[in-house]
Amino acid sequence: MTYKIDLRCTRYNPLYVWPVMTHDLDLAPLGRETPCPVRYDPTLLFPIKRQRVIPSNIEVIGWDFWRGYELSWLQPNGLPCVGLIKITVPFDSPFMTESKSLKLYLNSFNQEKFSDVAQLTARIQTDVSQAVGATVVVSILMAEHFKNEYIEEPHEVGNMAEMNIDQSQQTFHLYSPDAHLLRCDMQQPLTTESVFSRLLKSNCPVTNQPDWASVHIHYHGHPIDHEALLAYVVSFRQHQGFHEKCVETIFTDVMRVCKPGRLSVYARYTRRGGVDINPWRATLGCTPPTLMRSAQQ
Repeated sequence: MTYKIDLRCTRYNPLYVWPVMTHDLDLAPLGRETPCPVRYDPTLLFPIKRQRVIPSNIEVIGWDFWRGYELSWLQPNGLPCVGLIKITVPFDSPFMTESKSLKLYLNSFNQEKFSDVAQLTARIQTDVSQAVGATVVVSILMAEHFKNEYIEEPHEVGNMAEMNIDQSQQTFHLYSPDAHLLRCDMQQPLTTESVFSRLLKSNCPVTNQPDWASVHIHYHGHPIDHEALLAYVVSFRQHQGFHEKCVETIFTDVMRVCKPGRLSVYARYTRRGGVDINPWRATLGCTPPTLMRSAQQ
């Protein structure tokens, strides 16, 4: 996609096209004191160029699913509304949106009037799509439907069971990602397995603030050693990386070391700044995960 700078653009021009070449991460609002926006401003969205981790020879599908809990706007008569926004961004979009900039952008709607929620949804979809360089999917859940937002934890029994790998007596001492920790028994028959851990922690590469998540791994291949996988997940504990890049690193390392025929890696990160981020990467043919939130989020 080609981006052009329109020198006639103003802060409130809805046709503004971002001059992305100037968007160095050092200039992002994250980690800086920033005022709350007074009026709608699409230029608050700060694109960050994606750094693909997964090798190009691996065919992969996926998305980044964002939930925003701080969304409010005005009806034509001035009465405020509140909603919960959901944004799905293609994993291969040229750019991501820096999370604090999304928070500021959403708060710029606080004093804006819209005839209905469809008009607001279309406005946000256009703005975010322009910022990331790809078409995103946006939906807004109105307050009367909040009761439908159930907490969903992994099923540890039954046909849809996921195995919790968080119990271990081994000694942990590595807190920087190390793919050499992974082990897979290539002599054992192929199996299909779903496992999860609530112990994924990484740090923001800008502020070094902690990011907490549960990670869910589904694969078909030779059995992956659970204790080794847990040690690998724990090894992210002092790593600095954006959520999306951490998930792509896990996906790539498991594919390279364990060579499953099918692999799905999904992380549900705890919200920060009113937004939670849930990246998913998988091989072709994998079923997308459900989008309900966990109690941590």
